[in-house]
Amino acid sequence: MMLRSFSLLCAALFASSVALAVDGGTLTRAETLRVKPFADAKAVAPAASGAKVDIVSRNGGWYQVRVAGKTGWVRMLSVRRATVASSSITGLASVASGRAGTGKVTTTTGVRGLDSEDLVAATFDEAQTAKAEGYRVSRQSADAFAKAARLSVHNVQPLPAPVQNQ
Repeated sequence: MMLRSFSLLCAALFASSVALAVDGGTLTRAETLRVKPFADAKAVAPAASGAKVDIVSRNGGWYQVRVAGKTGWVRMLSVRRATVASSSITGLASVASGRAGTGKVTTTTGVRGLDSEDLVAATFDEAQTAKAEGYRVSRQSADAFAKAARLSVHNVQPLPAPVQNQ
Protein backbone atom coordinates (compact mmCIF):
# COMPACT_ATOMS: atom_id res chain seq x y z
CA MET A 1 0.00 0.00 0.00
CA MET A 2 2.85 2.40 0.88
CA LEU A 3 4.60 1.64 -2.42
CA ARG A 4 1.38 2.31 -4.33
CA SER A 5 0.92 5.69 -2.61
CA PHE A 6 4.53 6.60 -3.33
CA SER A 7 4.10 5.61 -7.01
CA LEU A 8 0.97 7.78 -7.30
CA LEU A 9 2.78 10.73 -5.70
CA CYS A 10 5.71 10.34 -8.11
CA ALA A 11 3.33 10.18 -11.09
CA ALA A 12 1.54 13.32 -9.90
CA LEU A 13 4.82 15.17 -9.41
CA PHE A 14 5.98 14.22 -12.92
CA ALA A 15 2.65 15.17 -14.52
CA SER A 16 2.54 18.53 -12.78
CA SER A 17 6.10 19.41 -13.74
CA VAL A 18 5.35 18.51 -17.37
CA ALA A 19 2.14 20.60 -17.27
CA LEU A 20 4.01 23.64 -15.95
CA ALA A 21 6.87 23.20 -18.40
CA VAL A 22 4.55 23.58 -21.39
CA ASP A 23 2.50 26.41 -19.89
CA GLY A 24 2.62 29.64 -21.81
CA GLY A 25 1.53 33.21 -21.54
CA THR A 26 1.93 36.78 -22.73
CA LEU A 27 3.76 39.67 -21.09
CA THR A 28 1.27 42.38 -20.13
CA ARG A 29 4.02 45.02 -19.92
CA ALA A 30 7.64 45.41 -20.92
CA GLU A 31 9.89 43.54 -18.49
CA THR A 32 13.52 42.81 -17.87
CA LEU A 33 14.48 39.14 -17.69
CA ARG A 34 16.54 38.62 -14.53
CA VAL A 35 19.11 35.96 -13.55
CA LYS A 36 17.32 35.31 -10.23
CA PRO A 37 13.79 36.03 -8.95
CA PHE A 38 14.69 39.37 -7.34
CA ALA A 39 14.05 42.94 -8.52
CA ASP A 40 17.72 43.83 -8.02
CA ALA A 41 19.13 40.70 -9.71
CA LYS A 42 21.37 41.06 -12.76
CA ALA A 43 19.47 41.70 -16.00
CA VAL A 44 19.55 39.06 -18.75
CA ALA A 45 17.65 40.85 -21.52
CA PRO A 46 14.65 43.11 -22.10
CA ALA A 47 11.32 41.59 -23.12
CA ALA A 48 8.62 43.62 -24.88
CA SER A 49 5.01 43.96 -23.81
CA GLY A 50 2.89 41.41 -25.70
CA ALA A 51 5.78 38.94 -26.09
CA LYS A 52 4.78 35.27 -25.96
CA VAL A 53 6.56 33.40 -23.14
CA ASP A 54 6.94 29.80 -22.03
CA ILE A 55 6.67 29.46 -18.26
CA VAL A 56 9.44 27.18 -17.00
CA SER A 57 8.90 27.40 -13.23
CA ARG A 58 7.56 29.58 -10.42
CA ASN A 59 9.20 30.90 -7.26
CA GLY A 60 7.00 33.01 -5.00
CA GLY A 61 5.75 35.98 -7.03
CA TRP A 62 8.09 35.29 -9.96
CA TYR A 63 7.93 33.15 -13.11
CA GLN A 64 11.01 31.80 -14.83
CA VAL A 65 10.19 32.24 -18.52
CA ARG A 66 11.71 31.55 -21.90
CA VAL A 67 11.18 34.28 -24.50
CA ALA A 68 12.97 34.86 -27.81
CA GLY A 69 15.61 32.25 -26.97
CA LYS A 70 16.45 33.79 -23.57
CA THR A 71 15.53 32.44 -20.14
CA GLY A 72 15.08 34.61 -17.07
CA TRP A 73 12.80 35.62 -14.21
CA VAL A 74 9.93 38.13 -14.45
CA ARG A 75 7.29 39.26 -11.98
CA MET A 76 4.27 36.96 -11.97
CA LEU A 77 1.89 39.93 -12.26
CA SER A 78 3.46 40.84 -15.62
CA VAL A 79 2.41 37.54 -17.23
CA ARG A 80 -1.06 36.71 -18.49
CA ARG A 81 -1.16 32.94 -18.51
CA ALA A 82 -2.63 31.14 -21.51
CA THR A 83 -3.57 28.11 -19.41
CA VAL A 84 -3.45 27.33 -15.73
CA ALA A 85 -1.60 24.21 -14.64
CA SER A 86 -3.29 22.31 -11.83
CA SER A 87 -0.30 22.75 -9.54
CA SER A 88 3.45 22.91 -9.53
CA ILE A 89 5.99 20.37 -8.40
CA THR A 90 6.88 22.55 -5.43
CA GLY A 91 3.20 22.78 -4.46
CA LEU A 92 2.81 19.00 -4.42
CA ALA A 93 6.08 18.56 -2.58
CA SER A 94 4.99 21.03 0.08
CA VAL A 95 1.68 19.22 0.56
CA ALA A 96 3.49 15.88 0.84
CA SER A 97 5.90 17.30 3.42
CA GLY A 98 3.15 18.93 5.47
CA ARG A 99 4.58 22.40 4.77
CA ALA A 100 1.85 23.64 2.41
CA GLY A 101 1.70 27.42 2.24
CA THR A 102 5.30 28.00 3.35
CA GLY A 103 7.15 30.49 1.19
CA LYS A 104 4.17 31.47 -0.94
CA VAL A 105 3.70 35.14 -1.78
CA THR A 106 0.27 36.67 -1.47
CA THR A 107 -0.41 40.25 -2.49
CA THR A 108 -3.43 42.18 -1.29
CA THR A 109 -4.33 45.63 -2.55
CA GLY A 110 -7.28 47.76 -1.58
CA VAL A 111 -9.13 45.11 0.43
CA ARG A 112 -11.23 46.15 3.39
CA GLY A 113 -12.39 43.97 6.24
CA LEU A 114 -9.14 42.03 6.60
CA ASP A 115 -6.93 42.34 9.63
CA SER A 116 -3.24 41.54 9.95
CA GLU A 117 -3.98 37.96 11.11
CA ASP A 118 -5.95 37.30 7.89
CA LEU A 119 -3.06 38.60 5.81
CA VAL A 120 -0.46 36.54 7.69
CA ALA A 121 -2.55 33.38 7.17
CA ALA A 122 -3.16 34.09 3.45
CA THR A 123 -1.85 31.54 0.95
CA PHE A 124 -1.51 31.42 -2.83
CA ASP A 125 -4.48 29.71 -4.52
CA GLU A 126 -3.96 28.80 -8.19
CA ALA A 127 -7.67 28.05 -8.72
CA GLN A 128 -8.70 31.50 -7.46
CA THR A 129 -6.10 33.13 -9.70
CA ALA A 130 -7.59 31.28 -12.68
CA LYS A 131 -11.09 32.33 -11.60
CA ALA A 132 -10.04 35.98 -11.38
CA GLU A 133 -8.46 35.78 -14.84
CA GLY A 134 -11.85 34.58 -16.13
CA TYR A 135 -13.21 38.10 -15.51
CA ARG A 136 -10.73 39.64 -17.96
CA VAL A 137 -12.20 41.59 -20.86
CA SER A 138 -10.65 42.52 -24.17
CA ARG A 139 -9.01 45.90 -24.75
CA GLN A 140 -11.78 46.75 -27.23
CA SER A 141 -14.49 45.94 -24.67
CA ALA A 142 -12.75 48.02 -22.00
CA ASP A 143 -12.34 50.94 -24.44
CA ALA A 144 -16.03 50.75 -25.39
CA PHE A 145 -17.05 50.74 -21.71
CA ALA A 146 -14.80 53.73 -20.98
CA LYS A 147 -16.19 55.65 -23.95
CA ALA A 148 -19.80 54.92 -22.92
CA ALA A 149 -19.03 56.10 -19.37
CA ARG A 150 -17.21 59.20 -20.71
CA LEU A 151 -13.98 58.19 -18.99
CA SER A 152 -10.71 59.67 -20.17
CA VAL A 153 -7.12 58.44 -20.15
CA HIS A 154 -4.70 59.97 -17.64
CA ASN A 155 -1.06 58.99 -17.83
CA VAL A 156 0.43 58.81 -14.34
CA GLN A 157 4.19 58.73 -13.93
CA PRO A 158 5.54 55.88 -11.80
CA LEU A 159 7.09 56.60 -8.43
CA PRO A 160 10.86 57.06 -8.45
CA ALA A 161 12.98 54.02 -7.66
CA PRO A 162 13.75 53.70 -3.95
CA VAL A 163 17.19 54.78 -2.79
CA GLN A 164 19.41 51.77 -2.10
CA ASN A 165 20.96 51.92 1.38
CA GLN A 166 24.41 50.45 1.49
